[in-house]
Amino acid sequence: MLMGVSGSGKTTIGTLLAKRMGAVFADADDYHSAANKAKMAAGTPLTDEDREPWLEELNRVMRGWFAAGTSGVLACSALKERYRAALLAGMPEGAVRLVFLDGTKDLIARRLAERHHEYMNPALLESQMKTLEPPADGIRIVNDKTPDEVVDEILTQLNPAMNEENDGTQAL
Repeated sequence: MLMGVSGSGKTTIGTLLAKRMGAVFADADDYHSAANKAKMAAGTPLTDEDREPWLEELNRVMRGWFAAGTSGVLACSALKERYRAALLAGMPEGAVRLVFLDGTKDLIARRLAERHHEYMNPALLESQMKTLEPPADGIRIVNDKTPDEVVDEILTQLNPAMNEENDGTQAL
């Protein structure tokens, strides 16, 4: 699971990471309700109550991958520890690895200003930065390099022995 604030590169990095791993990719944004999307488009931060059904659905997606024996990469903000706990509910210990895509506020704000997103209002960056609880148990990657370099770093940290054996191009 790739996590971080909007603009941290979750979709770009997640898509490339899934391709390199031979895994399925899912963007959590695709699972938001129309009401949640409308709130965010208006610049209104979601409440925990708004997020609950969304987190439950994302948990079902990951549990489905696990039950089917499918490798997957989920790109999801997962800003709070309690959100991550909801996402991982019912998953076996160690079945999901957490990668926190980090970056400076200036870098992320520049990225948000350069892109058009269906509903993520750049004004929400401040709210997301305040909400963010960096994970204590995740791999932290500063996403200030090319996507290929960031994915190389993720693969190296996820499984250094595998990366030495096959250059990180096979599924983990």
